[in-house]
Amino acid sequence: MKRMSWNLLFALFLIISTIFIYIIHYAIFTDPHHILIFLISDLAFVPIEVLLITLIVEHLLKERERRAFLNKLNMIIGTFFSEVGTRLLSDFASFSHDSTEITKHLIVTNEWTKNHFRAAMVFVTGVDPIIDSQKGNLNDLRDFLFGKRYFMLRLLENPNLLEHESFTNLLLAIFHLSEELVARDTLVGLPQSDYEHLAGDITRAYTLLIREWLA
Repeated sequence: MKRMSWNLLFALFLIISTIFIYIIHYAIFTDPHHILIFLISDLAFVPIEVLLITLIVEHLLKERERRAFLNKLNMIIGTFFSEVGTRLLSDFASFSHDSTEITKHLIVTNEWTKNHFRAAMVFVTGVDPIIDSQKGNLNDLRDFLFGKRYFMLRLLENPNLLEHESFTNLLLAIFHLSEELVARDTLVGLPQSDYEHLAGDITRAYTLLIREWLA
């Protein structure tokens, strides 16, 4: 309400200032003819000013904001991979029977072109890792995720991530897996149904992590 009142007062000030200047012009030159000429000329230029501001200046400002937003987002994602993601890629691979095949498609080199990245993205989009939750070390995975719980909560609190649905889904998948691991008193000698459930959770988090890493 205060902002609207300030805007209204400022608009009135500008209008009154314009009228006052025209009055001074008339008082000095007593020539309403030229006042009308200048007034109509100024009004004729208004549509062009609107065009310049809305289509060009506003577009440039939005593009600048978008670049700044992407830079911030890339910093957040980079921090995630430094703290959590890179380690998880290795941990999840230890549960996978086809980790060698997956890794082969994701060894990025300086010779990669856009076509290489497109081909890799097609691969990871359709990849379905064969996960065995008894193959790797569930206790180490649980302890690592529990230790990074606060860090990932801080990431989720960042409003910039609301615009990045795939990365948010990745964090939620990792949180769900962490909760499933922590909820069990022991990870040894579990029923087969529990191991299958954990394998499904690891598969989902692993798949999303691979795609986000490549992106």
